[in-house]
Amino acid sequence: MTAATKTGQRRGQGARDRILAAADRLFARQGITSTGMEQVAEEAPVSKRTLYVHFRTKSELVLAHLQALASSGNTLEGVLTREDLPPRERLLRLFDLPAAGAEADAGAVRGCPFIDAAAEFPDPEDPIHVCAREQKLLMVRLVTALVTELGCAGPAALAEQLVTLADGAAGRAMVLNDPDYGRHARAAAEILLDRALADADADAGTGAKADRPG
Repeated sequence: MTAATKTGQRRGQGARDRILAAADRLFARQGITSTGMEQVAEEAPVSKRTLYVHFRTKSELVLAHLQALASSGNTLEGVLTREDLPPRERLLRLFDLPAAGAEADAGAVRGCPFIDAAAEFPDPEDPIHVCAREQKLLMVRLVTALVTELGCAGPAALAEQLVTLADGAAGRAMVLNDPDYGRHARAAAEILLDRALADADADAGTGAKADRPG
């Protein structure tokens, strides 16, 4: 491989990264459907030709944007895989909004970008909607695994309750522009977790009594 080829690849990768960063800023600031490809190219900045070399359609760009967000760890779901935190703390960190990133340019709180994308592409068969749904299903699977590890009673139902609280808190934080709004849902989540753990202890005690000889 020649030095010129290596340089071209580095520039190409840099252009792709700039495009995704520009898309993130614009999608956060004004929404996906309101953002045109020309705006993304100008924001990057790259030529339209370069933009379409990397992303043939806007749908491809949006999917790449969502996939990049999912792998960044800077999402509601990102904290759930942090091995440096105990399971309960990971669950409660769901109610802390992700650290401000590109959305800070808009001076506003960003809700869940996957829910936003699903709302802008409501057809359940649309690839963008499918991508958002898969991320939300992953979220509940991760939460179910954590509450199971904690030994909570009814882990599947509890996981659905916790993710509903987290998604709802993120939405209200965005609408009210209150980055600390998750504290209300966190308080409710702590009650749910404590009750589920107490129920599990009670069930274990009942089982132990039943196993004793009469």
